[in-house]
Amino acid sequence: MDNIIITNNRLVYEKYKNLFPMVYNEKYSYLDVLEYVRNKVHEGHVLITHPLSGSIKPNETPYKTIVISKKKGALDYDSLAIIENSIATAKKFISSKPTPNWPERILEDFRIVDLSLIENAIDKLI
Repeated sequence: MDNIIITNNRLVYEKYKNLFPMVYNEKYSYLDVLEYVRNKVHEGHVLITHPLSGSIKPNETPYKTIVISKKKGALDYDSLAIIENSIATAKKFISSKPTPNWPERILEDFRIVDLSLIENAIDKLI
């Protein structure tokens, strides 16, 4: 596959680690994932999935998975605008109401939701 998965979700990592190039860091926050992706966009990668996909707000879940192109080219200004706007939105939500310190059972639910979102996106890519 000509894409890279960036995630802080171990369920995504476990499912796709042998199928896609992947950047996985469970210590990354939601915002860390977005900022990592922004840096990759600056290097010439293109967003394949939207950084704010799904209906869960950035301050509700700690998990985020984004797919970017493996191939690098010229700076894609659409991808840059989307990721910058996504970071601004996430910061706005997180600063007004930080992500709760959820118990493990709720964290697992958020991992499953994030995995489901990326599964649907990947199914459309294949």
